[in-house]
Amino acid sequence: MLSPGAFADEDRGTLSLQFENDALAGGTDRNYTSGARIAYLTGPDRVWGIVEGTAGLLLGAAEEDVVRFGFALGQSIFTPDDIRETRPLPDQHPYAGWLYADFSILVERKYTLDTLSLQVGVVGPDSGAEWVQTNVHEWIHSDEPRGWDNQLQHEPGVVLTFDRKWRALAEWDALSIGIDLTPNAGFSVGNVLTQATAGLTLRIGNDLADDYGPPRIRPSLAGGGFFKPSDSFGWYIFAGAAGRAVAYNIFLDGNTMRDSLEVDRRPFVLDVQVGVVIQLLRVQLAFTVVGRTEEFESQRDEQVFGAVSLSFKI
Repeated sequence: MLSPGAFADEDRGTLSLQFENDALAGGTDRNYTSGARIAYLTGPDRVWGIVEGTAGLLLGAAEEDVVRFGFALGQSIFTPDDIRETRPLPDQHPYAGWLYADFSILVERKYTLDTLSLQVGVVGPDSGAEWVQTNVHEWIHSDEPRGWDNQLQHEPGVVLTFDRKWRALAEWDALSIGIDLTPNAGFSVGNVLTQATAGLTLRIGNDLADDYGPPRIRPSLAGGGFFKPSDSFGWYIFAGAAGRAVAYNIFLDGNTMRDSLEVDRRPFVLDVQVGVVIQLLRVQLAFTVVGRTEEFESQRDEQVFGAVSLSFKI
């Protein structure tokens, strides 16, 4: 049960710090090797009039629905398996970076959560991926990545994403432990990524009604990006799977208008993830391990990486 002070905190915004890396799951640099994101999501209905109007026009938000607005900055880094090679590696994942800003509108109803997001950014040298990976590897005394001269060319990028989650397709409570099953479906359209998605998440724990799962970096199976504070310790474990039908992925298909390295993309990708979330008062910590099937034909095997997020009510 929430204390009176926590009820006031419930209306606060949520600040999330996210980090994903193959090293968090015992892997090495290859394919999607690292992602970082900082995001802020407003409290319920603490949005500008233009956001409410857009939510009504594009997402059908009614007066009784809860509307939130989010802003994020993020970077994703991709490399081949053999980062010590300087020559082009046509059968491995191309070097690439993606630096972006993310603007999102969320509409929460009794049984659904709709998210519409627009990512605007840049692929290529201006993404700063080479600088980040090279300096981090120098700092931690890891192998120097030597093939960044072969990365994708400079290209502005735009991705529009819609996702719907259905709350608690099934839910049971016993001994203060709840179980819920939440399906989701959506799509992305843009010159960076075009795909359709469908997934399902199972959670077991307490305070399940307080969020839709932890935040993640897309295209992974993401939660809502917000949670409600509690006056006690809360936790849950979760497992989920999401399938993606991919029509275009610039990091595999190469630049849209310019020559670059590319690989033969697979049309279907499956993500399977398990994780744990713990929460105390206004802080939530999550850790996730993700297994991803091969994304291109010459990929040696599936990929496993870890994700950690730390969220605060502010």
